[in-house]
Amino acid sequence: MVTQHDAGWDEHWKSYASINALNPAQVYRQKLVFECLALGDAASPVRVFDLGSGSGEMATEVLHARPDADVVGLDISANAVEIARDKAPRARFFQQDFAKPIGLPAELRGWATHAVCSEVLEHLDDPTAMLANIRPYLARGCKLVITVPAGPRSAFDKHIGHRAHFTPDRLERTIKAAGLEVADLRGAGFPFFNLYRLAVVLRGKKLIEDGAEHGQANLPLSARATIRMFSWLFKLNTSSSRLGWQLVAVATVR
Repeated sequence: MVTQHDAGWDEHWKSYASINALNPAQVYRQKLVFECLALGDAASPVRVFDLGSGSGEMATEVLHARPDADVVGLDISANAVEIARDKAPRARFFQQDFAKPIGLPAELRGWATHAVCSEVLEHLDDPTAMLANIRPYLARGCKLVITVPAGPRSAFDKHIGHRAHFTPDRLERTIKAAGLEVADLRGAGFPFFNLYRLAVVLRGKKLIEDGAEHGQANLPLSARATIRMFSWLFKLNTSSSRLGWQLVAVATVR
């Protein structure tokens, strides 16, 4: 089986961590995730699994929204875990390859009241197995928010290990096959998220070179202008449309 290690995630975070937070798609996805989590209305205790925690942006925002929350993050990259621990010291982070059995402390079984799996499943040969493996760590009634990309893959997507993008039907089948219930599933981001994704596709391999060559402080003015433009346009996206290329699902544990 191909594992996540083949995507070179430690090198990815060395090259791209400094500009990742500027990505307007990242900010837009986070907004969608938080709308689905509805942490402000959640009764205590709030215990959140961040599956694919990256450099800790999601964990940081969760703790800002709910200072009383407990957060556990999992990511394949040792570099990302190190960055996340510095960024969100109140959370716990573990290195985990999702193509392998989950290796977490026994006390975390049945622990999570909420979970986020954002832009992870497209990196896996068997996304159903990943969700099934994490399921024992989710409490009954846990709300799991999932995001995955739809639409065409770009050269950059392939570079960072996207095996395939999803359709709404495929995502629904994946969730149900893992023994979870689908409470909500929709496309989001039409039309401007789709337009952004098309721009990424058209940029081709040059986007890979841009990310490796430029840190956050050295982004070309054209790139900064594009980021600002899409950050504004994304406010006009629809949050529910079969045409949207950002898929969002809420799964629950029976």
